[in-house]
Amino acid sequence: MDNTISKYFEILYNSIHFPIQVINESGEIVYLNQAFALQWNSNIPELKGYTVFNDIELKRIGILDKINEVFKKKNQCFVDDYSDDLLKDKNIIVPIFRTKMFYINVESEGYIVFFHEDKTETVLTQKEIITAYDSTKELERLKDTFLSVLSHELRTPLNVILGYASLIRESLGEKISPDDKIYLDNLQSGSERLFRSLSQMLDFAQLESGLYKISLEVVELITYLKNSITSIEIKAKSKNLEIKSNLIETPVYVNIDVQCLQNIMDNLLENAIKFTQKGFIEIGTTILQEKDLVLVKISDSGIGISTEYMDHLFRPFSQEDLEIGRTYEGNGLGLALTKRYVEKIGGSLLVDSIKGVGSTFTFSIPLSKKKIKKEVKQKEVEVVENNNPKIFMVDDSGESPELLNAFLKKKYSIVSYTFRDFNLDDLKKDDYKVIIFDVNPRRWEQGLLICKDIKKNDPLKRPIVVLSSEFAENKYQSFIDAGADKYLIKPFTKEKFLNSLNELIK
Repeated sequence: MDNTISKYFEILYNSIHFPIQVINESGEIVYLNQAFALQWNSNIPELKGYTVFNDIELKRIGILDKINEVFKKKNQCFVDDYSDDLLKDKNIIVPIFRTKMFYINVESEGYIVFFHEDKTETVLTQKEIITAYDSTKELERLKDTFLSVLSHELRTPLNVILGYASLIRESLGEKISPDDKIYLDNLQSGSERLFRSLSQMLDFAQLESGLYKISLEVVELITYLKNSITSIEIKAKSKNLEIKSNLIETPVYVNIDVQCLQNIMDNLLENAIKFTQKGFIEIGTTILQEKDLVLVKISDSGIGISTEYMDHLFRPFSQEDLEIGRTYEGNGLGLALTKRYVEKIGGSLLVDSIKGVGSTFTFSIPLSKKKIKKEVKQKEVEVVENNNPKIFMVDDSGESPELLNAFLKKKYSIVSYTFRDFNLDDLKKDDYKVIIFDVNPRRWEQGLLICKDIKKNDPLKRPIVVLSSEFAENKYQSFIDAGADKYLIKPFTKEKFLNSLNELIK
């Protein structure tokens, strides 16, 4: 190439800060600007004899096809992630370029000019982000698997322990000896404490990771609050505490997640009873029409909270005094969770307390402009007798059928199959009134498929109940979407199981 053309390229491109090279129609490099020479640590004499058309790597990655096309059509093209073999022996990280190739004609000779925009840092950053994202996804998957297995391995045996403890207490009735009553009380209270701690820790992990999902529905609040009061009456009576109710008499409709509301009330009422040795517990409601809110207040005459500790009150695993923790039992998660539950349903939680006098916890709930579709009623536990109706059950643990049979006192008859042995034709063998799945995490997908299959092909459209240790909303929602009518999270009480069954078997 004569000096005139070389000078032409030098004037055009030498001052440009990113690498530029020019090749002729033979594929020889005829010009390199200063930026290219510095980055490639090369010059024209060193590249004598090199031609792009003999570069195996450029052929492998399809660059030669693009070069030929540009020469043929005398146009231009872009190449992302361009990498040059010439740099592989330079003891550097091989740069990655976004390269523009365009055809020019100088004195009746065709050339291709390569503009190399170095995007190495961007590409490497993107790769790091993708790697980090993949690692995060894997960690999330492992965490979810761990929580799922942990939940199953603890909740399932707890369901058995609590179930049989309640049956033994019920069976003995007034005949129970003082010593046996103490043993049973300790067994039940210890199991319930373990269950509460497990549930709180699993819920906290989900809330902190953003995986805790809620399902809003319109409910009549006062009925739910009355149910909550009823649930603590026995414990309050055992400590000679007075329960005061200051609830509005007219219906109050709110749009909330029922499980969140139950957790809020359980935590606040449990604390009120736990930290009150004498006096009262009061539950009241106030409507703030101008703000479309209802306030729920829970007051007690308990030990109270010091002013100094108020700033730490809602911190996880926080306790005002370790001695209090040992005296009253607890993991320091209850109020931290309660605050998060309240915020999940669009409310706020406030506390007013005087040490040695008592505490008042007030939380707000947005009012609903819609009315409830169906009223929530307090239910009485009873077993619906229907000539010994039969229940079809699919279970792998072997423990659940025995416990449920004990709950039912032989007024229902359970026929149990394992997931491995289950066949849809088995449902045709008898007049089963309801179908129960006890699903562990390892059988989740199989359980979903069976549920969908039954819902689609069962001519009698029999109701389906799912028992599981899986507590995540998206998990149980997947079974509801597959056709399940009820989903009970372990451990559940005999009363809850029977009520669910009675709703389905008429």
